[in-house]
Amino acid sequence: MRYHWVLIFLAFLFAFSLAFTQAIQRVVIIDDFEKGLRPGWEIKRFEGETDYRVVKEGDNYVLRAESTGTASGLIYKFRYSLKEYPILTWRWKVENILLKGDASKKEGDDYPARIYVIFPHWFPPLTKSINYIWANRLPKDSHVPNTYYSKAIMIAVESGPFRVGQWITERRDVYEDYRRVFGEEPPEAGAIAIMTDTDQTGEHAIAYYDDIRIERYRPEMTN
Repeated sequence: MRYHWVLIFLAFLFAFSLAFTQAIQRVVIIDDFEKGLRPGWEIKRFEGETDYRVVKEGDNYVLRAESTGTASGLIYKFRYSLKEYPILTWRWKVENILLKGDASKKEGDDYPARIYVIFPHWFPPLTKSINYIWANRLPKDSHVPNTYYSKAIMIAVESGPFRVGQWITERRDVYEDYRRVFGEEPPEAGAIAIMTDTDQTGEHAIAYYDDIRIERYRPEMTN
């Protein structure tokens, strides 16, 4: 019996230490792909399956996504508070934009690259999300509701062909973005997702993602 209580105490101590470590951790790395795709990513299929694979680029490993008329995403379930970790940062690169892509039309609802934060609700139709997209026609820094689901807001972080082929580091204050687009305080975030999709336009897209992380503090926003 005494060993039973020892185990309970050790489990409690470990849980407390883990919680304390997370509480003071400034940066949480969702994935840097240096050891392949981190366990915990789940595939969500909508139309066919986008090809996601970790590839080597120079001395670095990155996630490559290729879509030809397909739509599937990778979802990483991770619950956290935007008040504690308001910043989402990542790097990405696209090889092309989608000529028929148009965030204002259902038939143009495709993006060569997007990363988004999901805010789950116990009643699924009330689930919200902020989608950071590489748009075609939507002006940079503007936003629109998704044409299929109004509680998914599309924010154009990049737009057009001008930076195609370049690695770009993005930094967003998701806390402030949520307040701006939904007009309320954000609930707890429940997942971060990646998606390259071309099912509406039937086009071909290749994108790369790397160094996805959340940060506790709010450094100066820079492009």
